[in-house]
Amino acid sequence: MQASLILPGRADPVVVRVRNLSAGGMLAEAKVQIAQGATVEVDLRNVGPVPGRIVWAGEGKFGIAFDRPVDPQAVRRQVVSESDLPPHLRRTGLERGLLYRRR
Repeated sequence: MQASLILPGRADPVVVRVRNLSAGGMLAEAKVQIAQGATVEVDLRNVGPVPGRIVWAGEGKFGIAFDRPVDPQAVRRQVVSESDLPPHLRRTGLERGLLYRRR
């Protein structure tokens, strides 16, 4: 999973790889120099921008503590529009009620 990281002093966001995500923070990986204690903003899919700070930084990896809790399941959830579905899974409009498969 990827996220955009807005760093202080940089105009463009940095794309980071999210290695671990919890309600209180995340482990990110990117080729960027960042100092411990720096304030950042992470743009997470389905959640939006979340402010936080760097709690540790190592070789290409760093930990971010969020200023507010997030829902990790919402970030992981894939949002699919009907046009993204293959033709055999799209609704024709002739069905009544919910579309589901019997087991």
